[in-house]
Amino acid sequence: MPDSSSTPGPAPLLDRELFFGDPEISQSDLSPDGRTISFVKPYRGVRNLWVKGVDEPFDEARPVTADERPVPGYFWSRDGSRLLYVQDAGGNEDFHLFAVDPAQEIDADTGVPPALDLTPIEGVRASIYSLPRDRPGVILVGLNDRDPAEHDVYEIDLSTGERKLQRQNDGGVVGWVFDHDGELRLATRQTADGGTELLSVSDQGLDVLQTATVDESLIPYRFLPDNERVYVVSNCGEAVDLHRLLLLDPATGEQELVETDPLGEVDLSMAVFDRRTEELIATVYVGDRQRLYPRDDELSADLAFLAKELPDGDLDILGSSDDMQTHLVAVSRDVDPGSVYLYRRPAESAGPRVELLYRSRPELPSEALAECTPLRYTARDGLEIPALLTLPKGVPAEGLPLVVHPHGGPWARDYWGYSPFPQFLANRGYAVVQPNFRGSLGFGKSFMNAGNREWGTGAMQHDISDAVAHLVERGIADPERVGIFGGSYGGYATLAGVTFTPELYRCGVPFVAPSNLITLVESFPAYWRPLLQGTWFYRVGDPEVPADREDLIARSPLFSVDQIEAPLLVVHGANDPRVKQHESDQIVVALRDKGKAVEYVVAPDEGHGFRAPLNNLALAAAMERFLAKHLGGRAQEDMSAEVTERLSAITVEPSEVVVAPGD
Repeated sequence: MPDSSSTPGPAPLLDRELFFGDPEISQSDLSPDGRTISFVKPYRGVRNLWVKGVDEPFDEARPVTADERPVPGYFWSRDGSRLLYVQDAGGNEDFHLFAVDPAQEIDADTGVPPALDLTPIEGVRASIYSLPRDRPGVILVGLNDRDPAEHDVYEIDLSTGERKLQRQNDGGVVGWVFDHDGELRLATRQTADGGTELLSVSDQGLDVLQTATVDESLIPYRFLPDNERVYVVSNCGEAVDLHRLLLLDPATGEQELVETDPLGEVDLSMAVFDRRTEELIATVYVGDRQRLYPRDDELSADLAFLAKELPDGDLDILGSSDDMQTHLVAVSRDVDPGSVYLYRRPAESAGPRVELLYRSRPELPSEALAECTPLRYTARDGLEIPALLTLPKGVPAEGLPLVVHPHGGPWARDYWGYSPFPQFLANRGYAVVQPNFRGSLGFGKSFMNAGNREWGTGAMQHDISDAVAHLVERGIADPERVGIFGGSYGGYATLAGVTFTPELYRCGVPFVAPSNLITLVESFPAYWRPLLQGTWFYRVGDPEVPADREDLIARSPLFSVDQIEAPLLVVHGANDPRVKQHESDQIVVALRDKGKAVEYVVAPDEGHGFRAPLNNLALAAAMERFLAKHLGGRAQEDMSAEVTERLSAITVEPSEVVVAPGD
């Protein structure tokens, strides 16, 4: 046994601002000519787009947007003349597409060039399809302006915003696929039984090329340089479990295998292509850690050089110049939220060069953060469950308070690396477990389908409960101090945990969480409807089918609220289009009326999750106070006046919540 006197002691309590305040710089990209770096940085207190010359210092950068809500995503136009970005209103996810020319004259009031709204239609969600190789002045997008459930294809002029209808969606298409020249070639739609059809598109109509069952996936990925054949990702076939990369000839229907996971463990995660030739140069798989397989000698040399020069971590190419000589390379790991490097390939006069550009959170001390460790445990029915475990730094892994943190989706997964909430909670003294319960993506078809009809009272929830049992059995977790916190499906799992296994949990924090699976389905956005048969109705249940409706009610925490014993901190965004605020309102009212302990936080300017740093800081303050009270972890006592004011503003008294009769 080690001498306890040699234990270094707990890590210092880190300010919540270091985890949830605005990153100094993030989301960088490289212009096609390799001369300009774009990135996101606060401007007038909000995360906006900036640009700088590739060799200029960051203090000479210039803002190019002045939005009042953080910019969630952007990219360069094909010729690099414009930055294109998406923005919604208060989290409603009706994304508009905007274009801004960094070289345009600056507006005196905003301090940035004017941005052009390319999709200025209220209540419409833009889907981005293609930037044609030989027509850099246009973009192809989908708009559900004619029918909220279906996206028609438009060509939009980037300089004027002029919009031309290219294809009306009369065939129930849920996805359109273009070749490199911007020609509409393929489409996908759902079959009546929830399967997927891959369609060839012509002026005469839509012809079925291949069909996948409801249990399978068939995803067109990218055309070859000659636009003849197309890469598809598929797990079709009874003998096939993992997503593989295939080549399909749309003219003949013939296909050939390109690659499957060399270790036979996980689905294909990503394919990487050369911007000069559009040829496949690498594949990526993510098991416990990322595995990158180069298929090109030049890239192999790059990776060998970078492995020597950069710290250990998962590698991500954020941006590349069209000539593939300049790259932005990010290295992330569990104790580093991201360090970004500029890599230049060897020129005639010099060898390869790499230099650190920035760290996204330079004031967050890596030495005080906790390691995230891949974990395996056996569920009660014998299935092995992959998970991640983060333990507080500097204290023995014995009898710790535990926070279970199930991911959203549920058809998603957690990855090794830096994650703000697990690190924040570990710093407060909690062990944090993130189970990739059955139904999670990335681990093969059978693992995914093992989650069908297993919500709440079934095996998906048992996998989460069994993570607790595993850590208690190992002596890591104190069974009397276990809490649960998650968002979206993770929020539902939080409510299901405290409802259907009340003996396990001392408290819960459900975030944008469904409480009633019937009202949840009835409020889904219209553009989800074409996909429901093969997703929600097949994997969870159809409320129009009497037996399914009964089952959905039995799995809805709202109808078993009497069983809840643990106090809850319920959190929601008022503009959430996926899980309406009503889902939280009704569980808060039900708990209140039963005399059960409940606190409520609602941000009026957020949707399905919080984007604004001040809201995240307020939530973190409320959470750590709540968890410390019920599980005994540490908490930061002080709070800035701004955070105090915001927390007060978004805190709702349960006594004031009203649910309309009949809702």
